[in-house]
Amino acid sequence: MVKIALFGTSADPPTAGHQAILSWLSERYGLVAVWAADNPFKSHQTPLEHRVAMLRLMIEEMEPLQKNIGLHPVLSSHRTLETVAKAKEIWGTDAELTLVVGSDLVSQLPRWYRVEDLLRQVQLLVVPRPGYAIQEKELEQLRQMGGKLAIADMTAPNVSSTAYRESGDPEAITPLIEAYIHRKHLYKCQHASKEKLQIR
Repeated sequence: MVKIALFGTSADPPTAGHQAILSWLSERYGLVAVWAADNPFKSHQTPLEHRVAMLRLMIEEMEPLQKNIGLHPVLSSHRTLETVAKAKEIWGTDAELTLVVGSDLVSQLPRWYRVEDLLRQVQLLVVPRPGYAIQEKELEQLRQMGGKLAIADMTAPNVSSTAYRESGDPEAITPLIEAYIHRKHLYKCQHASKEKLQIR
């Protein structure tokens, strides 16, 4: 039975932290399926097509290249339950599916569309994120809804898409993504950083 990690992200942009998580997952799962999605609980600055392109670049520049990580845009949906249905169409109903979420999303999960149906069909892997402590009472709520969950024994690097958009920190993103952002003139922080360079 193939073990598949489902890693969807609304990251805007995807960061070096996401790349580190993918590397960790690739060592523990037969396949890591990645896609970009719009989170109905967030507002997004950048169109989905750009976020898909940046995810593709992030995967391509992983060293060493992980052949079991694949970008699957077809999995993208506002509703994760629909994503899981698509995954079963692709890999069959025998595949063991693990939905990967950051600890920042744990409190949101009970409000997801038909979450109890979702939790019956996947295992849940929570990746700790700096600044988002995992609350046992929130985990217990998910267990009571039928969730089978585990906590990843890693902590994502302390970088975030929000911090990048606000400050333009180049350490938060990978080189190919940084080049793409400049080429496509994405994010206001890029204009601010150029202005600072001109003032100096």
